[in-house]
Amino acid sequence: MNLQVRHSLEYQYNFPVVLEMHTLYLYPRSYPHQRLLEYNMFIDPQPSKIVKNIDVEGNVQHLIYFYNQPYSRLFVEASITVSSEPVNVFDFVFYPFETSKIPFLYDNRIYKYLIPYLDKTDATQQVEQFARQLAAKVDYATIPFLVEMSQYISQNFVYQHREYGNAYPPDETLRDRSGSCREYARLFMGACRSLGIAARFVSGYLYGNPQQAHELHAWVEVFLPGAGWRGFDPTEGKAVINNHISMGTSADYDQLAPVMGSFLGYTSSLLTTHVDIQLLQDK
Repeated sequence: MNLQVRHSLEYQYNFPVVLEMHTLYLYPRSYPHQRLLEYNMFIDPQPSKIVKNIDVEGNVQHLIYFYNQPYSRLFVEASITVSSEPVNVFDFVFYPFETSKIPFLYDNRIYKYLIPYLDKTDATQQVEQFARQLAAKVDYATIPFLVEMSQYISQNFVYQHREYGNAYPPDETLRDRSGSCREYARLFMGACRSLGIAARFVSGYLYGNPQQAHELHAWVEVFLPGAGWRGFDPTEGKAVINNHISMGTSADYDQLAPVMGSFLGYTSSLLTTHVDIQLLQDK
């Protein structure tokens, strides 16, 4: 199927400001089952220079530079069309097979690359206890554990819409049994890492859920020996198939805002965003 995303962000300033360099994460990542068909970006005011880079974690970023003059607003809109085919995230063989049970150790050859995705800052005692309780229910089998945790969070936590601000710590999400998709993803990551599974945060879009149809979405990818990075969505309670469009992945939960930057001036700002995701009909 072909999916089209239109994502706009507008910053309005009470008094004119000078815009410094901004970093944009508004370009989709490529996957074997998903490819970019069309991409357009519109920025007002017109930048003096746009640099397209690959960041340290393999995401496409745009660095936007502006003329040294005052502006009263910044408007950014990305229009994206992707072809997304169904993918079976379970169609693989664990290699070595011993990693089909947790906890396991990664081969030294790849472990050094996964160190940032194994950081246990969020793997508190409460988070590890939560993970071990769920793992015990499925006899510490790796895939059943990931599925069980996705379903458990989706079915037993109350979803809260919260578009701005940092994701709350996993201990708070566990205590309150509620959170946004970013909180769910942060908890899922912490739980995986507490049992030695490399996990990374994913920011992007989700088609087919009215609750997520007009905002950014967040989920998690875990690195499984023999499979590589595979996606799980604790908000949906499912493995990622082909309804998700990834705009960026990171070892951290707070590094993938679609627009990041600063300005010079004394003023307040108002941000208005809109996301529209549509299924394009075959011609």
